Amino acid sequence: MPSQRAFRIHCDETGHRAGIETIDVPEPVAGEVLLRVDYSSINYKDALGGTGKGKVIRRFPITGGIDAAGVVVRSEHAGFQPGAAVIATGHGMAFDHDGGYAQYLCVPGDWLVAVPDGLDTRTAMLLGTAGFTAALAVHRLLRNDQRPDMGLILVTGASGGVGSIAIAILARLGFEVAAVSGKPDLDAWLKDLGARQIFGRDELPGGDRPLEKATWGGAVDNVGGDMLARITRSVVPYGNIASIGLAGGSELHTTVMPFILRGVSLLGCESVHIAQPLRGQLWQHLATDWRVEHPERLLGGEVVLEALPEVFERMLAGRTHGRILVKPSTAA
Repeated sequence: MPSQRAFRIHCDETGHRAGIETIDVPEPVAGEVLLRVDYSSINYKDALGGTGKGKVIRRFPITGGIDAAGVVVRSEHAGFQPGAAVIATGHGMAFDHDGGYAQYLCVPGDWLVAVPDGLDTRTAMLLGTAGFTAALAVHRLLRNDQRPDMGLILVTGASGGVGSIAIAILARLGFEVAAVSGKPDLDAWLKDLGARQIFGRDELPGGDRPLEKATWGGAVDNVGGDMLARITRSVVPYGNIASIGLAGGSELHTTVMPFILRGVSLLGCESVHIAQPLRGQLWQHLATDWRVEHPERLLGGEVVLEALPEVFERMLAGRTHGRILVKPSTAA
């Protein structure tokens, strides 16, 4: 049986450990597809799982990488034929099913989306789970009647993958975007993506009263905690907040007043359990009317499997930006 290189994560009585191993290339059974992984990427969840600093993995040992894009080499699923370019994100990857940090990936065909016209496997992973989640946030905002004339859309965690792509999509759709970032050296980059205004993490207007001046038309929040609480108090009537991240904390200390006196909506966004029809629609948007122009602008680095532990630590320390591609087939 042919073998491959993979980034494997273990956790047992001896503790957490992770690194490159040689494992067998899996054989697809009925309903499954084997693809050669062209690219994966690094998301915050990957960093948590790869370092053991977050309880985000259910089964050990496991191959990391919550997303991948590549070409089908063998299919036992009627919907995909060898040679097809496909995207795999969400579902159980790097949670209870091997993920994309390997040269080959075998998954149920029902998890896959064909790479739409307008994207290739590299661009798909420049977007990856982060881009898909940003698209989901925009979808939820629009479905709940968010409009550009309601005012500035605030995007927190703006220098990360979700934040930077959300800025680009919203700006393309005619929204005026304000970004929150703790990295002033990236201000020019954020403005190039479409941010009109940029605030430092401690520069947002407003205080801790149950309701503050209605400042924001809506928001995409990637931080959670006190940042999200402050935003709820300062959104205009019937504005929406898409809630995605919790790097700033999982607790939310606010009141019901923004929700019952201003009609503010808090819209949760998670990218794992999205039904396939919507998953396909969002990728189609990312390839067409929500397409990020010059997507290479999103690139914050491209690494091989051996570099993953170091990049995980930098990401958790807030020392990365944009999207980091992983090339599993290339050795150090």
